[in-house]
Amino acid sequence: MSGIDKKSGDEHIGADHQLTDAHIGPDHQLSAPPRSGGGWILWTILLVAVVIGIYFFLHNRNASQNAQPAAGGGGRARMTGPVPVTVATATKGNIGVYLDALGTVTPVYTVSILPQASGVLTAVNYHEGQFVHKGDSLIDIDQRPYQATLMQAQGALERDNGILAQAQMDLDRYRTAWAKNAINKQLLDDQEKVVLQDQGTVKNDQGTVDYDQVQLSYCHIVSPIAGQVGLRLVDPGNVVQAGGTSPLVVITQMQPTTVIFILPEDSLAQVLGRMRKASLPVEAWDRNSTHKLATGKLSTTNNQIDTTTGTLKLRATFDNKNNALFPNQFVNTRLLVNTINGATLIPTGAVQHNGTASFVYLIANGAASVRNVKTGVSDNGLIAVEGINPGDQVATSSFDKLQDKSKVTISKQAAAANPTEGNTP
Repeated sequence: MSGIDKKSGDEHIGADHQLTDAHIGPDHQLSAPPRSGGGWILWTILLVAVVIGIYFFLHNRNASQNAQPAAGGGGRARMTGPVPVTVATATKGNIGVYLDALGTVTPVYTVSILPQASGVLTAVNYHEGQFVHKGDSLIDIDQRPYQATLMQAQGALERDNGILAQAQMDLDRYRTAWAKNAINKQLLDDQEKVVLQDQGTVKNDQGTVDYDQVQLSYCHIVSPIAGQVGLRLVDPGNVVQAGGTSPLVVITQMQPTTVIFILPEDSLAQVLGRMRKASLPVEAWDRNSTHKLATGKLSTTNNQIDTTTGTLKLRATFDNKNNALFPNQFVNTRLLVNTINGATLIPTGAVQHNGTASFVYLIANGAASVRNVKTGVSDNGLIAVEGINPGDQVATSSFDKLQDKSKVTISKQAAAANPTEGNTP
């Protein structure tokens, strides 16, 4: 009984629990925990939304840009009125054909004076940077030892001259006595030889005197050329030695001077052909080619081409009256080899380029038109062209705004700061 009652009681309790669960509504039931894999779906949706937003933003911006008016060809802003430009008139004239090269100022003479006499340096007779003439005194060396040596040589010469005179006098006596048969022939012959010996001694003494005079002259140093003295290299009181390698003074000729420059061997025939007909002018410009220093003439060329570089050295001579050219100075040279006569000339800045083609904006009747031209040599801001006529007006500014058939007004001031912009017609 007790076992049956217990079992029935358990069944009754289970039935009660099932009845209770059946009456609980879904709002009051506990929700199941979320699954861990559901978060990536939300992030994917957000990313797609961002991409779609960026696409519509860029699409709308491009549409607004395409709706704006644009000029044809180079994408320039269309002018609502005439373009202000400055103009230049093409002229007919002559223009030179130049060969440009790098050069170095090379003096005709540069003298480094070395000591040729030994002794104490007693005086320096020049100032640093002084311009001296040929024969001007520069340096003095103590000459007393050389004067004493010269005096000894002169004394020996006088003595031997006296001996020679005495021997010559005896020879005359022997000849008189031999004519009278007073002496034998041997005495006469011996005296003749004595005279010859004395004459040789006198010549030797004279050579010694001359040598000592030269040595004495080395004590007084004078300028061998006209030029400019450099910085002082020695001071009075120092002892110098003959044959030393340290110069006492350096003198450089300034007027005239030369410039040595180099041209490629391809220009040799052109230069030599013109040299046979006339002297070729050469201009020397500063390092930046902004200031002309001097004008000279081509004097000569080297006698062979440098095979390692394929170039030829040339020398031009300049008067250099104002000393604008300084020794070893770097210069830019311009050698005039030809002159083109009757060329049509316009400013170099008026020529624009579109790839390999060159063109100008021709201004006529208040409008600009593109005209293709063939360019030639240029010099001093001008360039020779073919394709337009002298008297035509060409634009020299506002190239970033000009187009073919643009309306223009002529202005006295440049309307564009950069005339090289927009050089496509």
